[in-house]
Amino acid sequence: MHFRTFSSATYINRRKVLKTKLPSGIILLLGNHEAPMNYKDNTYQFRQDSNFLYYFGLDISGLAAIIDLDSGEEIIYGTELTIDDIVWTGPLPSVQDMAASIGVTVTKDFSEITEFISKSRQKGRSVHFLAPYRHDNIARLSYWLDIPIHEVHNHTSVSLIKSVISQRSIKEACEIEEINNAVNTTANMHTAAMKFARPGMKEYEIAAAVHQEALKGGGNISFSTILTVKGETLHNHFHGNTIKEGQMVLCDAGAETDMHYAGDMTCTFPVGKKFTSRQREIYQIVLDTHEKAVFNLKPGISYKSVYLHACENIFNGLKSLNITKGDAAEAVALGAHAMFFQCGLGHMMGLDVHDMEDLGEQYVGYTDHIKKSTQFGMKSLRLGRELEPGFVLTVEPGIYFIPTLIDMWRAERKFSDFINYERLELYKDFSGIRIEEDFVITTSGSQLLGRSVPKSIAEVEAIRADVLS
Repeated sequence: MHFRTFSSATYINRRKVLKTKLPSGIILLLGNHEAPMNYKDNTYQFRQDSNFLYYFGLDISGLAAIIDLDSGEEIIYGTELTIDDIVWTGPLPSVQDMAASIGVTVTKDFSEITEFISKSRQKGRSVHFLAPYRHDNIARLSYWLDIPIHEVHNHTSVSLIKSVISQRSIKEACEIEEINNAVNTTANMHTAAMKFARPGMKEYEIAAAVHQEALKGGGNISFSTILTVKGETLHNHFHGNTIKEGQMVLCDAGAETDMHYAGDMTCTFPVGKKFTSRQREIYQIVLDTHEKAVFNLKPGISYKSVYLHACENIFNGLKSLNITKGDAAEAVALGAHAMFFQCGLGHMMGLDVHDMEDLGEQYVGYTDHIKKSTQFGMKSLRLGRELEPGFVLTVEPGIYFIPTLIDMWRAERKFSDFINYERLELYKDFSGIRIEEDFVITTSGSQLLGRSVPKSIAEVEAIRADVLS
C-alpha cells in the first residue's frame, strides 16, 4: 500500500470501544473524495477525513464505512480501480485487501451504500453521522437521508460526536510517537527559518525553506504556514513583504507526518542579530507567560484557568512598561487584556492541528459545566475544559499591537481605567510576538513533545548572530 497504518488490532479496538458508546442504529463515517482546484483532473493534494483515519486508517479517496450497532457488522464501501485508473495512478491493493488489513472483512461497491441506508431508514433505524465540512459529502448525506442540504447539519448525531471526542482526546502511545515525529520535523522547520532569514529577503523565500523541511520529514505541512513581519495579524498567510533590519519574523508553522498527525509551533526572532530594547521587553513578557503556563499544566486543572493566569501575567508585564494600569484580575475579568491578547492560549492537537475542530469547539474544548465565553478575546479560547492524562495541546501566548483595534478602543475610551493609551500609541508599529510549543498531559503534569526550539532571548540572538556574522 502507498500509506502506513497502525496495527489492525488498534483499529479493531477503537471500533469496538465506539460500539459500546451508542445504543443502536448504524454509524456512517464518510471518507473524503478528491477535490478539484480548477477542473476535475487537477485536484488539491488528497487529505483523508481524520475521523475516518482514526477508525479505519485507509488513506485513499472515495471510501465510506458503516458500523452496524445492532449486528456488529462493519462494512467498507469503495470502488475498485479500472485499467484506465491504473494507467494514470499505478496499481493499488483491492478495497477488500485494504479493508482486511485493518480488520474489516466485508466490502461493497460504493454505489450500494444508498440502498443500505434507505432500507435502514425504512426500518426506523437511527443513522448516526458526524457534521460534514465538505460540500460533496453534505450533498451525499442530503441525497441518502432525504434531507434538504441546508438542514443536514441539524441532523448530526451529538451522541456520536461526544463518543468520538471521548476516544480521540486521549492519545494512545502509538499516536504520541507519531506526534513526536511531527513535532521534531516542526522544530526543524522553525530552526530553518531562524537560520535562513536575511535582511532584504522576501517572506516567501523563508516560507519555502520552512516548507522544504516538512517535505524532507516525509510528510507535509499541517496547515498553511504563517511567516510574516506583520505579526499583529493573527493568521497572516501573505508572504510578499521584504524583511528589514529592526523588524521581527513571526513563524507559525507545523508538519504533518505521512499518517497525518500534526505538529504546531511558533517562534519569533529578529531580522537582524539582536532584538531592539522594546522587542526584548515584550518578548520576555511572552516568554515568561509561556513558561508559567507550562508550569501550571496538570490533570484536573481547567485550561481556562491556565489561560486566565496567562492573561493576568501579560497584563502585569505590560503594566511594568506603563502600557496598562490597575488590577490585573479585574482587568482580565472585564476583558481589557484582549487589547493585547485577542486569541486563546492553545488548542488540542492530533490528527488535526486544531484537533477535532470539525466536531465543534463546544464539545471538544468545553463541557456541560465549563462553557465557552462570548467575551471578545476569551471567546477565541478553543480549549477551556479540565485537562486529562493523554490530552495533547499547544501553549501559545502572545502579545499583539493591532493599530485598528487601538484606534477603535481609544476613540471609544474603552477600558481607559486599565489601558494607558498615550503610552500605547508608541507601540502601534510594533507588530506581534507569539511563542508556541506542544505538550502531552501526564499523570502528574506535562511533557514537552519533540525537541525544543531555541526560545530564550540569548539563544535566539546567538543563532541570528551566527547566521549574520
